[in-house]
Amino acid sequence: MKKIIFTDKAPAPIGPYNQAVLVGNTLYTSGQIALHPQTGELVLDDIETETKQVMENMKAVLEAADMTFENIIKTTIFIMDMNDFTKINGVYGSYFDENTAPARETVQVAGLPKGVNVEISMVAMK
Repeated sequence: MKKIIFTDKAPAPIGPYNQAVLVGNTLYTSGQIALHPQTGELVLDDIETETKQVMENMKAVLEAADMTFENIIKTTIFIMDMNDFTKINGVYGSYFDENTAPARETVQVAGLPKGVNVEISMVAMK
């Protein structure tokens, strides 16, 4: 049985999907982009600020499911420009303990929603 996870502390979905779905002890998140949850505006000042907003949005979704970044077992990072990888990785890495960090792949893509530069999705377990 699946449980839909929603919080107003993260951006509302912009299509026919949910912020996250909990199935048993496993949480599947939708990708988060750098939309500010209160204003609905994109936070695109620079790639570090953009990535931080993405991670803060994800943090809110995790908290709505009574989880933290410690529960993450797998992430997928979609980026527009692989030249931004080091900066994105620096911000992303600050949310995890390197010794217990999740599995991950990072993929350069041709386009992302609303013209953003980074989108991140995660899988977590209680």
